[in-house]
Amino acid sequence: MHVALTGATGFLGLRLLRRLLGTHPTVTVLAHAGSDDALLRITRYFELTGSPEAFIAELPRRLRVVETDLAQHRLGLSGRAFQELADGLGTIWHSAGSINLEGDLPELRHINVEGTRHVLELAAAGRRTPLLRHVSTAFVAGSRRDGVAYEDELEDACGFENAYERSKYEAELLVHAWSRKHGRPALVLRPSILVTDLPPHPELPSHPLLVIERILRDARCAAELAEPSAPREPAEAAQPAQPAGHGPGPGGRPLVRTVGHPDGRLNLLQVDHAAEVMVRLAGLTPSGGVDTYHVVHDRDVPVPAVVTLLERLVPLSIDLVAAKPETPSALEALLDFYPGMTAYLAHRRRFDDTRVRTRLGPTAASAPVSLDYLWSGLAPRGRPLAPAPRPAPAVLPSARYA
Repeated sequence: MHVALTGATGFLGLRLLRRLLGTHPTVTVLAHAGSDDALLRITRYFELTGSPEAFIAELPRRLRVVETDLAQHRLGLSGRAFQELADGLGTIWHSAGSINLEGDLPELRHINVEGTRHVLELAAAGRRTPLLRHVSTAFVAGSRRDGVAYEDELEDACGFENAYERSKYEAELLVHAWSRKHGRPALVLRPSILVTDLPPHPELPSHPLLVIERILRDARCAAELAEPSAPREPAEAAQPAQPAGHGPGPGGRPLVRTVGHPDGRLNLLQVDHAAEVMVRLAGLTPSGGVDTYHVVHDRDVPVPAVVTLLERLVPLSIDLVAAKPETPSALEALLDFYPGMTAYLAHRRRFDDTRVRTRLGPTAASAPVSLDYLWSGLAPRGRPLAPAPRPAPAVLPSARYA
């Protein structure tokens, strides 16, 4: 049964490809037309991650790269090429998409929704009625910040934190409609935030959390450039200038007040473990409709631990508050342009994964995600884990949340 994979050069896609090559003699890679050489990027990933030379040498024979444009009708292929591709497939894995938390909705719909629509057209056109595996996100649960998100839920009653979440929700709706229309099974996989301890490398896909680090660092630099040095009285002249934040935090760092909850939690899962679980779930007998699974960690990471990590990556002091500051500093005002990122610091909900644990048993559990693990995947190679500017508080003064 021949398998095709979209998003094969992405952060998750490369790990899925590794697993699929363990169970299939060949894989068709549906690569974005006009991008850098997909085979070269895939080969480089396996080289950098220590795959055996014999395995790497076989990649040109085992991988068939087809350049496509998921946002276009028939994936941008001619009618004949599209039909030949569809007829040769037994399974389609759709992992491609944009995870830009700050993207606008039209842009994200173009990639995540229309891309899914055209992959579904490919699945419908194939004479072998290929199986569909659709990678979504656990964050289709939207803006509900408390309680439990269940695998069978798919609704927009609470709205969404950002356009990315809405686009993935709309893509899932398309999968359900396609399954009903054609009477075909579909597998929907909802991972949480995927992480790795593989150090950053310019030839590897970026760690998703590095986007947050970049935004914080760029905002701090911009705020320092934008904030003028006001004339000071002689008595003040001897004092050092205040940083671009609201005031000095521990160690003299700029202080950033951002909405978050001291009892908040984030679900972070090792990307390699996520790929393993997804491929195992794909091997189960389908129900005949849409089978949805939360591919998540069984233990959440406390938000204060994530704050500690960010403070070690960027010279800032982050203070979790219940509401936006009425008089934001220049730095806080800049960060307010990225609400889709900071909103998650206020989340206390958890994702139910009863179905995954029931089907796969104890082997579905993952190793803990520690601060050292996260640091290894975010800090430049060889940079030691710096001490925190202050201990990560278990709770902040309860008056803020009264």
